[in-house]
Amino acid sequence: MSVIYENETIKIEVEASEIPWLKIFTQMPYKEMSEVPGSVKFEIYDLLDTIEKEMIAYYDPKKINIASFGNYVPHVHWHIMARFEEDSYFPEPMWGTKQRESKLELPDFGTFCERVVSKISEA
Repeated sequence: MSVIYENETIKIEVEASEIPWLKIFTQMPYKEMSEVPGSVKFEIYDLLDTIEKEMIAYYDPKKINIASFGNYVPHVHWHIMARFEEDSYFPEPMWGTKQRESKLELPDFGTFCERVVSKISEA
């Protein structure tokens, strides 16, 4: 997994997938969101908002999925995914039952990541 952005409180990683999928992690290993300081919670929510808006503007997906589980990795993190009717799992979650073979043709993911980092840096 590659990190596209980080600072002293959070980092944003790429999840390898057929769909555009980023993850926001806290730098400190908080187990639950209730343990995260308020200022970091606000930073996470701002990043979720920025990433979602960029996914919508760049990819025009059917839906954005945002999730936080942490059952396998007990470290606060959020998944942000652009979903398409043609992806392999839609309308199921990406952890669900595969519905079809997909051959999505999407705009360049690297360019999308650059756009996200640029928007974050502007803030």
